[in-house]
Amino acid sequence: MAQSNSKLILAGKLADGLGGEAKADQAILVTDDRITAVGPRRAIRRQAPSDAEQIDLSNACVTPGLIDGHTHLSLAGDGRNYIEMFSETDEMMVLTGAMNLQKHLAAGITTIREHGARNRVGFTIKEGLGRGYIPGPRMLVSGRPITCTGGHFHMCNEEADGEAEVRRSVRRLVHEGADYIKIMASGGGTAGTIPGRASYTVEELHAIVHEAHHFHRLTAAHCRAKESMVRAVEAGIDLMEHAEFLDPDDQLRFDPKLAEMMAESGIWISPTLQAWTGYPAIVRLTAQRDAGTISPEGEADLERLEERAEVRLDVMRRMLDYGMQDRIVPGTDSGVGDLAFGHLDYDLQLLVRVGFTPAEALVSATSISAEAIGMGNELGVIAPGRVADLAAFDGDPTVDVSAFSRVVAVFQGGQRVH
Repeated sequence: MAQSNSKLILAGKLADGLGGEAKADQAILVTDDRITAVGPRRAIRRQAPSDAEQIDLSNACVTPGLIDGHTHLSLAGDGRNYIEMFSETDEMMVLTGAMNLQKHLAAGITTIREHGARNRVGFTIKEGLGRGYIPGPRMLVSGRPITCTGGHFHMCNEEADGEAEVRRSVRRLVHEGADYIKIMASGGGTAGTIPGRASYTVEELHAIVHEAHHFHRLTAAHCRAKESMVRAVEAGIDLMEHAEFLDPDDQLRFDPKLAEMMAESGIWISPTLQAWTGYPAIVRLTAQRDAGTISPEGEADLERLEERAEVRLDVMRRMLDYGMQDRIVPGTDSGVGDLAFGHLDYDLQLLVRVGFTPAEALVSATSISAEAIGMGNELGVIAPGRVADLAAFDGDPTVDVSAFSRVVAVFQGGQRVH
């Protein structure tokens, strides 16, 4: 008789991704790559085949695998600027991506959106992952981000101006294998661009949305400028990245009317909080201060960074006043600057700082994120029929956000990968 391909995962606690407290003494039955049953340990044991592999995670809390909605796999996140990182060959960028995939997977992140790489680099990394050449989270890839001439990430080589050109860009990317379409709707960190100014008109953005939706592709728009945020909402963009309310003078100024527009439109929002706040440096300097090893210069840097971070976090807090919490998805923007891979936990810590409970932060990184990327029927929840992407943590992340930094095990499609 053929052996069953079943696993019985015993969880000390289990948080299903739908909210509320983690439940104690639970079990998950996995068959092939899907969850077959979940519930109290004694009941699920009775359902399991006698030869099912048993995995004891009684000292951990099991959750759905985490989802990072904003990555740049081909960039190293090692502190270099864009010019230095984009001086690499495409081949080196593919190798960088292979390294970064493993860092994210080890951090309990089982699904990512790859938000823009040069030429065919993003597609190549995904193909290597699909062939089993490299391990990593499952990928949704945008390919090259669509940007105006000389715009943010123009070095990825998908510049387009005017409605006809942007439509051609969408078609080209879809035919090359793009899972969704990324648009640079404002300037950004690329030299020569203006973060506080919109890059596309409402008509151009609407043309992209119309063409993408024709091919059943979602859209995500980089919107640092307040002006670009307004245009993205009016054009029907599916998901807004950053949402900084940035004016042309490089100052963040919250706009209640715009927040109301966003809430009414139902747009998804990925605030990429660690990117703007300089949070990796805050974490490093805080650790030095707590250990008593921080220098006077470091103390001054930490105070300056915290003051700057509070400006951004206050904008986020005010957005929550408009009932947008269930439309917020975390994204690391990892690869850019010093944003190293493996740290979605930083964004979850920052969500808690702006008013989420740890349990709400988990829901944001699982079931809400799955819905935002169009995979709500497959991922993000521990329930029968769903893909068995799971993470296990030392501690209960529904009550202690620091537990997200202590990964015990990771499963992807039912297979233990970490």
